[in-house]
Amino acid sequence: MAGAALIPSVKLSGCEKAMPVMGMGTASFPPAGLEATKAAVLEAIKAGYRHFDTAFAYGSEKAVGEAVAEAVRVGLVESRDDLFITTKLWASFTHPTQVVPACRMSLQNLQLEYVDLYLIHWPVTLTEMVWKTPVPVEIVKHLDMKGVWEAMEECKNLGLTKAIGVSNFSCTKIQQLLTTAKIPPAVNQVEMNPVWQQKKLRDLCNEKSIHVTAYSPLGGNNTKWGDNRIVESDVLADIAKAWGKTTAQVALRWAYEQGVSIASKSFNKERMRENLQIFDWTLSDQELDKISQLPQAKGVTLASILGPHDIVLEIDAEF
Repeated sequence: MAGAALIPSVKLSGCEKAMPVMGMGTASFPPAGLEATKAAVLEAIKAGYRHFDTAFAYGSEKAVGEAVAEAVRVGLVESRDDLFITTKLWASFTHPTQVVPACRMSLQNLQLEYVDLYLIHWPVTLTEMVWKTPVPVEIVKHLDMKGVWEAMEECKNLGLTKAIGVSNFSCTKIQQLLTTAKIPPAVNQVEMNPVWQQKKLRDLCNEKSIHVTAYSPLGGNNTKWGDNRIVESDVLADIAKAWGKTTAQVALRWAYEQGVSIASKSFNKERMRENLQIFDWTLSDQELDKISQLPQAKGVTLASILGPHDIVLEIDAEF
């Protein structure tokens, strides 16, 4: 497809297949529904996207799977292998005996034999399945890091996923995981954008050969767990005006220049394409310096999802 070659890829540690640095996120709150999500994924494939980020918790795995099957059927891509699919292990399944079955369940939802990347969604365990949040304090427990990661390694060894990684892991959690991991995480997917730059965490991940993927690269833009600090930033708006770009494009270009990949969610056809138009220009040192001085504040917290419980607040405080 035209446009696909414009998206650079990155080689992940321990994974033969390269990952496109621009991925399309599929989390919608409230959920967009199967048909709308499927249509958006198909539109994104037409625009040149080859990396799709989903999760059991998003409720979008079935829609992504149907879109992938349709894209292959009508010839938008030659085969499933032309796409890079990421999904995530939800906290209700972060028990050593439930990880492999949860991965198989996601594969069934996706109609796939394997995913390219399987991530632990959050470093916490819920003792039962939940259908709404916040959750009762008594079901929130510390993650059995060693046991759960061994089960993630088993997913890779069984061929259910090409690579394994984590999401929302702080420096403390990464270092704890590396003390026992036989297969180190290939990726840490975290909130990252010009107003939450994560330099300390990125430095540690670079040192340990763990690739960082940025979610909420545009700050959320008034979603349940977001705000308008990026799209309404005067500093970013001035840079965008100078380039003839949008503020969103400046924020995405900034993230790309930090050496990370990006999971950006838009179901709007025009914005999907705009988000790909960041690879043929470069921010100046002066512009990068201005962005580096923006006030920093985390937008997405586990407490905003599960509730302000002690274990949850402890995890949030590590960032």
